[in-house]
Amino acid sequence: MKKENIVQTKSYDFALSGIELFKKLTKEQHKYILSKQVLRSDTSIGANIEEAIGGQSTRDFLSKMAISYKEARETHYWLRLLRDSNYNSREESKSLIEQCEELLRIIGSIQKTTKLKTRN
Repeated sequence: MKKENIVQTKSYDFALSGIELFKKLTKEQHKYILSKQVLRSDTSIGANIEEAIGGQSTRDFLSKMAISYKEARETHYWLRLLRDSNYNSREESKSLIEQCEELLRIIGSIQKTTKLKTRN
């Protein structure tokens, strides 16, 4: 039986949350520009993790994980902006920001561990 890949699962679930936020923002508030920005960066996290998992080398893996990390940082920015501009509720924003911060910690840890393993 294949072991669950936590970062893969969490990034996928986070992308689904981002899609729901996008639908809410565009339907209820007609906020297309901000919602598209957060949707693009949010879904890119998991897409790059998928590419990393299928990477051809450790260098390729690290490169895609670095992109995932940068996309997560960008998503974190957009989520805070949506919260602080009152386009998204504080409660919903808190949950999404916490999920994003968890992904940042996981991806950062994966990068650090992989770099340490390749040095030895």
